[in-house]
Amino acid sequence: MIRSQLSIALLFLLCTGGDMFAQDGAAAPPASGARPALTVGAGVDGLRLDGRLDEIAWTRARRIGSLTMTEPVEGGVPTCTTTVWVLADATQIVIGILAADPQPDRITSFAIARDASLNDEDHITVVIDPFLDGRSGYVFAVNPRGARFDALVSDRGEDEDERWDGIWEAATHRGAFGWSVEIRIPVQTIDFTPGLAQWGFNVERRVERLQEVSRWASPSRDIKVTQTSRAGLLTGLPPFSTGLGLTVRPATTAGVGYEGGLVDSTRGTFHPSLDAFQRLGSFTAIASVNTDFAETEVDTRRTNLTRFPLFFEEKRTFFLEGVDIFDFGLGLGTFRSRDVLPFHSRRIGLYEGTQIPVWMGGKVNGRVGGTNVGALITRTGREDAAGIAPTTMGAMRVRQNVFAESSGGLIATVGDPEGRSGSYLVGGDFTYQTSRLGGNKNFQIGVWGLVTDREGLTGDRTAVGGRIAYPNDVWDAGISYKRIGDGFDPSLGFVPRRGVQLASADADITLRPGWSWLRTMTYEFRPSVALDLEGRWESYRIFMAPINWRLESGDRFEVNFNPQGERLVAPFEIADGVVIPAGDYHFSRFRLEGESAAKRVLSGQLTWWFGTFYDGTLDQLEAEIQLKPVPLVTFEITAERNMGRLPAGNFTQQLVGGRLRVNVSPDLTVASLIQYDTESRLLGGNTRLRWTFSPYGDLFVVYNVNTTNRLVPQREWTLDTTELLVKLQYALRW
Repeated sequence: MIRSQLSIALLFLLCTGGDMFAQDGAAAPPASGARPALTVGAGVDGLRLDGRLDEIAWTRARRIGSLTMTEPVEGGVPTCTTTVWVLADATQIVIGILAADPQPDRITSFAIARDASLNDEDHITVVIDPFLDGRSGYVFAVNPRGARFDALVSDRGEDEDERWDGIWEAATHRGAFGWSVEIRIPVQTIDFTPGLAQWGFNVERRVERLQEVSRWASPSRDIKVTQTSRAGLLTGLPPFSTGLGLTVRPATTAGVGYEGGLVDSTRGTFHPSLDAFQRLGSFTAIASVNTDFAETEVDTRRTNLTRFPLFFEEKRTFFLEGVDIFDFGLGLGTFRSRDVLPFHSRRIGLYEGTQIPVWMGGKVNGRVGGTNVGALITRTGREDAAGIAPTTMGAMRVRQNVFAESSGGLIATVGDPEGRSGSYLVGGDFTYQTSRLGGNKNFQIGVWGLVTDREGLTGDRTAVGGRIAYPNDVWDAGISYKRIGDGFDPSLGFVPRRGVQLASADADITLRPGWSWLRTMTYEFRPSVALDLEGRWESYRIFMAPINWRLESGDRFEVNFNPQGERLVAPFEIADGVVIPAGDYHFSRFRLEGESAAKRVLSGQLTWWFGTFYDGTLDQLEAEIQLKPVPLVTFEITAERNMGRLPAGNFTQQLVGGRLRVNVSPDLTVASLIQYDTESRLLGGNTRLRWTFSPYGDLFVVYNVNTTNRLVPQREWTLDTTELLVKLQYALRW
């Protein structure tokens, strides 16, 4: 009790009795146009990671004494004060943050699990750029309950890749002052340029009940916190030591499973594997033997009413190391869809839903002198059931930084999952980007080109494209064009639609009327058209959102109008036994959508698409509901029902999913996912326990079960597969 009171008193003195330390402790204000800077302090030895900030080292270090509001008033003074300190020694960086709050009982925080989305609750985000290149970096976020989120900066700061996981720690403390956090990042967790005495650095805080966001460097709505070219500086860094720079992570997976219909249906599993990471200056080399992905979460099922395959993200840890270096091109997608992806690592070790063993793999990734390099090679094993022989596949990416924020580079892949000979892809891209157009606006223009070939591939095997974009707060606009040859089918890429020209535009305007109940009004206009290579139209869509309003409460509602067209050159089976004849179709789709703020105990989103569809009608009902009765437990329910009424026949598709999360602590969580859809009639369950018993060690327990509801000879449930797996991994560092 006495310690808690002393902690609160010390925090109060540090942050509100600021003049006591102002001359020696506060970070110096930047000169006009200069990047703000914070000098790191010493005294990491003996520091307890408990979130209390009560060690003397914090009082001696310089600090960021305040942030600047970006929402709801750009440039305003935040309602809640935020103070930031950074300490460092040769092997680690420790960040201390006091998030003062005059109403601590109203702090919004419910997530506990690792990598939970923190967007809709109170949290602190820290971004570091250890290469000081203004194009890359790492994201670390923590909420008041200690939930940790990490990501890589991607797309030159326009986005973040949350699939990356690093070894780091965080501890929080809550009290009458608000909340505080200590974050410890071992320097072996991140790649960095040796010898740099300063890194890019930024901090952002969100207070959910006020929808208030404040930031240290570049507190502008046009700039994202992940744009490291606009970050501040962390100066006075010590010479870092990574020792031998070697990390070895052995793992063992053991389990038992059952497959229905087999004579010897029960099987045991014992799968040892080994990953090794060796730092080579500013590069990291990775070797993996008998690579195992037992802990990877299953994909969430989706319905598909298009003629083209759906895209599923990579989730496997080995392939996600250095994944940001493989970012390629500008404008490769159209309105939340992937049109071209030259290298999609899911093609390695996964074939038409069947897992192919990965015997070994090697990677090198890093940055030096403005040059970004990533290379990958794998050897997969035999899978007799799929007819797959052992195959070697690889990819390489080189990107050179030019000007202040721009880059150009090359990409190449070799090998084919099916073992077809002569398979390769090569391509190049260049993107000019600036965040200082007219002083403080973002502007991008990029071009790219690709060519591929392999045994049996014919036709036009090239793809080219480009985009011009003005991605800013009030106006977010751009135009894109892609030409994809009819023979462009890269073995290790993802291209859902070939022999087509895709042109699209997007223009979103966001207004803030200043009304007491309404935060933003967003108007969206996004036309797109697909032509064949001779210029004949194939499809078009004009997405319009005359109403997309977010209230001060955090709730949102949206109204959409979407004229669409499809020219079918061949019949299209949209559902079992329902075939739409070839011909030209023009129809209009409408959407009503309402979203409840996630800060509530019960929240969710309801969507209704309706209107004409080809030569009939289609109603699509979607629901997402989240219940958070206590921080320990979260329930999520998703449901979708598609009801088509067409001259060719009627169809109904249903998809239901439920997820239960039990969050014992940020280091011990259990998540159980159940999914069922009427197309496959497959009821699948995936339960996953993750216990991070040490920053370097994890225990996973995974249980999978699949049953089928068969109609012939009678409706009955049949157990297809069941599997229990236990995986233990531990990282050793020297």
